[in-house]
Amino acid sequence: MPEAGKRGYLNENFRLFHLRDSRAQKLDYHYHEFDKLILFLNGKVTYLIEGVTYFLQPWDLLLVQHSMIHRAIIDPAEPYERIIIWLGRDWLDARGAPGEALDACFDAAASRNFHLLRTAPDRRLHYMQVLQQLEEALHSQEFGASRLVDLLCQQFLILVNREALRDPAVEAGSYRVDPKIEEVIRYIAAHLDGDLTVDALAKRFYVSRYYLMHRFKAVTGYSLHQYISQKRLLRAGELIRSGVPVMKAANQVGFSEYSTFLRAFRNTFHMTPKAFR
Repeated sequence: MPEAGKRGYLNENFRLFHLRDSRAQKLDYHYHEFDKLILFLNGKVTYLIEGVTYFLQPWDLLLVQHSMIHRAIIDPAEPYERIIIWLGRDWLDARGAPGEALDACFDAAASRNFHLLRTAPDRRLHYMQVLQQLEEALHSQEFGASRLVDLLCQQFLILVNREALRDPAVEAGSYRVDPKIEEVIRYIAAHLDGDLTVDALAKRFYVSRYYLMHRFKAVTGYSLHQYISQKRLLRAGELIRSGVPVMKAANQVGFSEYSTFLRAFRNTFHMTPKAFR
């Protein structure tokens, strides 16, 4: 299977898409450099995010943080309708307040490795009202339309954060996760600079090398080596963009040889680290 590729470019503060598809689609694993909210409205869709499989119901919200590897599996038997919001990270930082970051919901989802928010029935009308107003404002030429768009997007994110930070329970059957593989994924995320060879991980988690490789691929859809390499490179990209020197960033994510890092970086981002910065 090819490595997960980047999809979408966001040059604005945020973008909203209200999509309804009736044709069959096959989407590969991919990631974004921005955060993404998906409000699922209709269809038969299964979503895979970082090794967890979600069986969606109408009004489910998915919180997909930047660099999260994910994929939708769409059954064409029913039209697939959803509202997607792409959120620029600089905009999120600028609009946040001390102790009230607008991307707190994404951080919470990432820390739990659980990205599904099943919205409460009594709040769904409010969600839709704000989104409808946001869609209308995006197409408006009236005075203050751009400022209204900005405020409405913030309002929607405040609603999402309030619900997400309650840590709501989701009934069994809404998702599927392998506890052992989830533990491995969490360990990888926290130790990108460490020894993440198959043998080292198999020893640490008391499983055979063969079982770990095959179970990881079965649960996540990608090989253990591809996953670790991709996560290391995505983290390196974040460090480089934040101002960390390239060689230091490479070392911090586990690349001991710069030539190996440079080759892998070019293959993933199709540019040099200097150009990426």
